[in-house]
Amino acid sequence: MKVQAIYYPDQSTECKRPLFMVPVSAGFPSPAEDYIEGSLDLNKHLIKHPAATFFVKVTGNSMIDAGIHPGDILIVDRSIEPTDSKVVIAVVNGDLTVKRIRVTKGKVFLMPENKDYEPLQIEAEMSFEIWGVVTNVIHRL
Repeated sequence: MKVQAIYYPDQSTECKRPLFMVPVSAGFPSPAEDYIEGSLDLNKHLIKHPAATFFVKVTGNSMIDAGIHPGDILIVDRSIEPTDSKVVIAVVNGDLTVKRIRVTKGKVFLMPENKDYEPLQIEAEMSFEIWGVVTNVIHRL
């Protein structure tokens, strides 16, 4: 799975929407106005470190079992440490990719989450950098 595009958040706007603090039933509807708890600004809810956050649009399906699909937008935070098992945006030999990082016996692997793809072991001669940790996935239903 590769990165198709990179975007930066626009923190100059607010888009507060009603927040309903009640479980939503898939059965008989109830009057929602009785449960409005306040408002929710997605910038504040999804972006913890605005100066260190960017978005990427992905292509490919190597992370499909992690819930990351082609065309999804990922929220990426550069201030979070890329520890074992985090999903990261990495640059490998000049190519941006999204994978789960695994550190095993001192070796670093970028792990796909699709059985049709092989793990990538990071070797000393490779150009390798982690750009950030994926914190959220946005995709259409």
